[in-house]
Amino acid sequence: MVKDKDSVVRSFHFVYIVTFIVGNIIQSSDESEFAVDMSNCGLTQVPKGLPTKTEVLDMSQNYISELHLSDISLLSGLKVLRLSHNRIQCLDISIFKFNQDLEYLDLSHNRLQKLSCHPITSLKHLDLSFNDFDALPLCKEFGNLMQLNFLGLSATKLQQLDLLPIAHLHLNYILLDLEGYYVKENEAESLQILNTKTLHLVFHPNNLFSVQVNISVNSLGCLQLTNIKLNNYNCQVFIKFLSELTRGPTLLNFTLNHVETTWKCLVRIFQFLWPRPVEYLNIYNLTIVESIGKEDFTYSETALKALKMEHITNRVFLFSQTALYRVFSEMNIMMLTISDTPFIHMLCPETTSTFKFLNFTQNVLTDSIFQKCSTLVRLETLILRKNELKDLYKVGLMTKDMTSLETLDVSWNSLAYDRHNRNCTWVGSIVVLNLSSNILTDSVFSCLPPRVKVLDLHNNKIRNIPTDVTSLEALQELNVGFNSLAHLPGCGSFSSLSVLAIDDNVISNPSAHFFQSCQKIRSIKAGNNPFQCTCELREFIQSIGQVSSEVVEGWPDSYQCDAPESYKGTLLKDFHVSPLSCNTALLIVTIGVTGLVFAVTVTILCIYFDLPWYLRMVCQWTQTRRRARNINLDELQRTFQFHAFISYSEHDSAWVKNELVPCLEKEDIRICLHERNFVPGKSIVENIINCIEKSYKYIFVLSPNFVQSEWCHYELYFAHHHLFHEGSNNLILILLEPIPQNSIPCKYHKLRALMTKRTYLEWPKEKSKRGLFWANIRAAFNVNLTLITENDVKT
Repeated sequence: MVKDKDSVVRSFHFVYIVTFIVGNIIQSSDESEFAVDMSNCGLTQVPKGLPTKTEVLDMSQNYISELHLSDISLLSGLKVLRLSHNRIQCLDISIFKFNQDLEYLDLSHNRLQKLSCHPITSLKHLDLSFNDFDALPLCKEFGNLMQLNFLGLSATKLQQLDLLPIAHLHLNYILLDLEGYYVKENEAESLQILNTKTLHLVFHPNNLFSVQVNISVNSLGCLQLTNIKLNNYNCQVFIKFLSELTRGPTLLNFTLNHVETTWKCLVRIFQFLWPRPVEYLNIYNLTIVESIGKEDFTYSETALKALKMEHITNRVFLFSQTALYRVFSEMNIMMLTISDTPFIHMLCPETTSTFKFLNFTQNVLTDSIFQKCSTLVRLETLILRKNELKDLYKVGLMTKDMTSLETLDVSWNSLAYDRHNRNCTWVGSIVVLNLSSNILTDSVFSCLPPRVKVLDLHNNKIRNIPTDVTSLEALQELNVGFNSLAHLPGCGSFSSLSVLAIDDNVISNPSAHFFQSCQKIRSIKAGNNPFQCTCELREFIQSIGQVSSEVVEGWPDSYQCDAPESYKGTLLKDFHVSPLSCNTALLIVTIGVTGLVFAVTVTILCIYFDLPWYLRMVCQWTQTRRRARNINLDELQRTFQFHAFISYSEHDSAWVKNELVPCLEKEDIRICLHERNFVPGKSIVENIINCIEKSYKYIFVLSPNFVQSEWCHYELYFAHHHLFHEGSNNLILILLEPIPQNSIPCKYHKLRALMTKRTYLEWPKEKSKRGLFWANIRAAFNVNLTLITENDVKT
């Protein structure tokens, strides 16, 4: 019961996983144009419910052991099917009969032993390599694959006519897996391959090479051998194996991958290939074992043009450096590449060398390389990337006798230059120089080849490009990206500059005059700088907008504001600021003009609406109200019989009696007038003084007539004298008509003083203003003041 329960649980988990995977695949297939990726999902069978429009299906790296017709019959549009690294043991090709568009079928790295044939005429790529076939799994139906370009096969035994069914096909690539190939010692097999351009043979990775099959290929252009393990004893077996394969005159490219060999055997292989028609020899992942000693090598005439060796591991720790390096330095070929190796040096050729191209990338070469070397006069390209070079001066000195050198790459070293110690010496032929990813500073510009056209200085420590650079007039392309430059360089020192890369520096406010000084520029890359989006940047943005979008590389996505914070992340093309806020003179003029217009407008409005008069009257009303509130009523309850005494000229009596008095008395304000309140029998002066003393306020109606009245002046004099004596502020001046200052006689100095020091109320001619005038008058009186009557005085 426990086992049954466990099986049910496992089945449930499997169904859940498959359902989840299929659901995700169906969703992703819509997003990736009918491509379904189910690789490395732990599948044991092809899931159901795949989208019927699937064109690319990847189920590699799973545990599928069987394929059925129903699994993929509904996928009529299937073009690519990857089933590598599964557990399929047998396959009936007829299950693909409904997949008429299938072009790519990968069944490599399975456990196939049997394969039943059925023509799939649309196939272009068929990989059956790394399976468990005893013989090559080919039948006559394979001859119908007229579109086939790639064919991968596996076999443990070979017969000469195994490939006869496809002899008439013109294949581009045949991969033949011989990892399990085995033949008894005294037996020999042969295989004839009639037509293919590239043949790739893979042997067992751990066994010494022992294959003695005789393989002949017509019109072979490229030969690739993988997993070659050699020593001094089986080296000849390998060379014999190569004899037939390298016989044809069309073999131009020969590649060895994952090779373990002795130094002696490697030299023998070189010597064997030297007179062969091979032009390009590539050796990848080479391991040298046992020992390294001096080996004789005959550099006869050779068709070899290029030798490339990448990723060399040397398991020999004590050896003669000369024995190793001399074999390579004396090669009479044009191109030599030795990269990703522990080589610490390379010898200078003893005689004039044929090298035109040398590539020693990712070694441990030092500044002593090729010093005082005068035999590399034909060398055109030298690459020393990722080494241990430190002194730029010595690099320049190294090139002194390389009279044909045009391209030099010394990037990814630790190069520096101290200008104070010495002047640099370079061969004059260098036109392309790569000094990127070093520790060079501004001084590098005084140590450069005079005719350099393409200069790469990116990823250094340059802060400034000196303005006095005079030796780079031929420079056309300059890359100073990933440095610490704060400004765009002008083209005064680089009159021929057409391409500039200055991205990823610290440029915040680039010069707007760059495009004016660099008329020949056809490409600039200045993105990913911390641009300060201020007024200074407007002109630069406008300059970029005036050139073609093809000239400014990365525009607009790589050009963003870094500051201020409010604009951070904003594209420069979207940064806008008004010209007014950026032009101080224009701003001042605009503010001045605006202020002037405003002042003129206000002045006109004030004149038109008599605004000053209104303001003055409101101010007077406010002051009067404040004073009235601050007066203590108890102090006023003394001998006052009138709220106000009015002094006026007889010529103004009509206005006083018809306008002023009725308006005040309507507000219960008791008025003292001389014609009705003067006591008969008393002198005029006594009456004036008596009325002034009995009145709370003193109103004087001023006009030219008032000035001419001597009695009015007496009244004013006594009232002012009384106010001065009492210390109060109850004098009210009403200007009925304007009084010119020069019209007041000098003897009326009191009136002159009052007109100068005291504010007065003007009688407005316009009726609309009179309401405010009367409000000011009423505000001066405290109507709650209790007055005594004449009877009260007598009693």
